[in-house]
Amino acid sequence: MSEWAWSLRRGRFDQVSAFNDIRDYVAIPRVLSLKLSPDGSRLVSAVQSLNPDGRSYGTALWAIPVDGEPYRLTRSAKGETGAVFTDAGDLLFTSARPDPTAKDSSDETSALWLLPRAGGEARQVASRPGGIGALRTAGDVVVFAADVLDGEEAAEEERRKARKDAGISAILHEGYPVRYWDHDLGPGRTRLFAARLGDDRLEDVRDLTPEPDEALRDAAFELTPDGATVVTTWKVYLPRGEQRVDLVAIDVATGERRTVFSQDGHDFIGPVAVSPDGTRVACARERHTAWDVPERIELWIGDLATGEGAAYAPDLFPSDVAWAPDSASVYVAADHQGRRPVFRVPLDGEPVRLTPDDAAYLGLCPSADGRSLYALRSAVDLAPGPARIDVAGGEIVDLPSPAPRPQVPGTLTEVTATADDGTRIRGWLVLPDGARAGDPAPLLLWIHGGPVASWNDWQWRWQAWIMAEHGYAVLMPDPCLSTGYGQEMIDRGWGNWGPRTQADLDVIVDAALARDDIDETRVAAMGGSFGGYMANWLAGHTDRYKAIVTHASLWNLDQFAGTTDASMYWQREFGAPGSERYDLLSPHLALDAITTPMLVIHGDKDYRVPIGEALRLWWDLRRSEVDSKFLYFPDENHWILKPGNVVAWYETVLAFLAQHVLGQEWKRPESVA
Repeated sequence: MSEWAWSLRRGRFDQVSAFNDIRDYVAIPRVLSLKLSPDGSRLVSAVQSLNPDGRSYGTALWAIPVDGEPYRLTRSAKGETGAVFTDAGDLLFTSARPDPTAKDSSDETSALWLLPRAGGEARQVASRPGGIGALRTAGDVVVFAADVLDGEEAAEEERRKARKDAGISAILHEGYPVRYWDHDLGPGRTRLFAARLGDDRLEDVRDLTPEPDEALRDAAFELTPDGATVVTTWKVYLPRGEQRVDLVAIDVATGERRTVFSQDGHDFIGPVAVSPDGTRVACARERHTAWDVPERIELWIGDLATGEGAAYAPDLFPSDVAWAPDSASVYVAADHQGRRPVFRVPLDGEPVRLTPDDAAYLGLCPSADGRSLYALRSAVDLAPGPARIDVAGGEIVDLPSPAPRPQVPGTLTEVTATADDGTRIRGWLVLPDGARAGDPAPLLLWIHGGPVASWNDWQWRWQAWIMAEHGYAVLMPDPCLSTGYGQEMIDRGWGNWGPRTQADLDVIVDAALARDDIDETRVAAMGGSFGGYMANWLAGHTDRYKAIVTHASLWNLDQFAGTTDASMYWQREFGAPGSERYDLLSPHLALDAITTPMLVIHGDKDYRVPIGEALRLWWDLRRSEVDSKFLYFPDENHWILKPGNVVAWYETVLAFLAQHVLGQEWKRPESVA
């Protein structure tokens, strides 16, 4: 584990804390993914790092030999991602890099490239006018997703150009939804294409789904090992803006589609995994919520031919799924008590936990011999990196990583408390170096988003160690609605967001403040998304906090539920506009009680929690003369992702907290001067 932090301004590695200057922090390379080659000799990972301009991030593919040192595979200004191995060991990936062999190569859309296992230059093997997205391969078959305009396919490129040249950005919608996360839906639609690997380019490229409507939007799909069938999620649009997600199988040779899993009131969603023997499929089944029906997600495994299936390991909330080589069990990464262990779930027995440590795992890659399981391993105090898990003995070995893991400036411990209904509430407490009885640290409560989520892994966007470097202890609790504590923990908070969650937060904050290394007189709270909702709720229902930071937050629930990108989901829980839950749970109704200074943060491209929430909150605070500031990002979404904006985010938050928690004079950060 390295202590070296990259400093773009100094142009070299310096042995300094990566968390002191935010510019050093945003320059830390990040391991994003993991895939294992068919022969088990190497892994490949997409690694994100700062571009030379220091204003944006790029990605490159790195090889990680299972018994050697990592080395870089690709290098281009546009970056590479989405890597998968062919059965022969060649590497397929997507990139918007220009094709050097084409006379008029476009670098605006992502194309499909192949990097030979034997070495040499990568070559473009397929392109589409609307770009190529996710891909899967088996044998010599390749299936990929692409954005396609309705109408004559042969003239699509000309039609796209004509639309652009005419300055037309209008989209005529005839259904719902119209937006997702940070982008508009349409005018193109996602389709799946099948092809075969050729000597130079993909051959026999065929449209498997010529009329999908919006069924494949953000689909999760996999190929059977023989390459004969695609198994994919398929959205079914229902009356009154509702929808259901089925799992379907598409014959690669004929394009014939049949339904595998479908059930009223349930969605069959990713991750999707097909067993090595090609007979079964595993996915997640999500129950449709309602006024009195809380969210429930469980592992679902069924027969690919008959569609007969069942729920397995009902207490595991599956984040990642991979089959064991013998097709007799699946490996599942699932939230559990503030960790995300790997479990082996046999088809004929009870789940067995494989990883005994405090880490969180993703990117599960079983070796063909069944002896090892490779994964990305992280924790609240450990940046993600590749690891090997011995399936039989449970031994965990960290492999050399293409990105150094920064050393954190403090210690991590657990805090527990008992809620008023007897439920055990636990959380992580980040303590800065030097916090002690004679010099207690101010406390910052960070509330997670979701709300169905958990603090259990490394956070690049919500980095508690930056706050620890600046002297704050950070409490990261898992109150009601958190995952990894059984269905009862979610049920407790369903339809009762504010009051129940606050009660849980209050008791665990009390437990933290009872420590002699925490200063009970200097306490602040912050959160994003649902955490921002709770920050707003706390502002109107308690005066214990010296300052509150609310990011991408829900303020007026009635307004939010009708303007978010998936209104049907939220109105299942809260009811139709004007129902009693909006009056019971909307933070804006407690505006008159707010006296705590507030920092409001929001991105204009946030379609999950639209900017109208922040604009309304900001106006309400101004007209109520609450001491407040508004940090606005015109070009960011629900998350703040651009390096310069990340710097502005943290510097503004630190300056705001310094003023109201530490009692320092307000100093406007240079990043927003």
